[in-house]
Amino acid sequence: MPVVLVFVGGLVGAPLRYLLDKLVQARHDSVFPWGTFAINITGAFVLGALTAAAATHGLPSNGTLLLGTGICGAFTTFSTFGFETMRLLEDGSLAEAGINALGSLVLGTLAAVAGYALLVWL
Repeated sequence: MPVVLVFVGGLVGAPLRYLLDKLVQARHDSVFPWGTFAINITGAFVLGALTAAAATHGLPSNGTLLLGTGICGAFTTFSTFGFETMRLLEDGSLAEAGINALGSLVLGTLAAVAGYALLVWL
């Protein structure tokens, strides 16, 4: 059963990531990967909230498998983040690569903390 929950979550998260990335990137005429950046920050917030929901509100493990591992696991993407950062470096967009790397780390961590704090507060 756990593998089915992860699989079903992945079926939702992967197309959601693709569609949201295309929607966000279409609105920006920039080499910066705004779609992946927004997706990963949003995913970090949701994962922080899910962690708090499991720790303080009794979200069952099946819920964390479906929502966290399945949907968020397929929605967020470290490999695309790494690829896009390397592409920026190869293209000579050093500032954008640095902002992407550092911004993703800092804002992703802050988003996870904010999601956790929000659910603990609720």
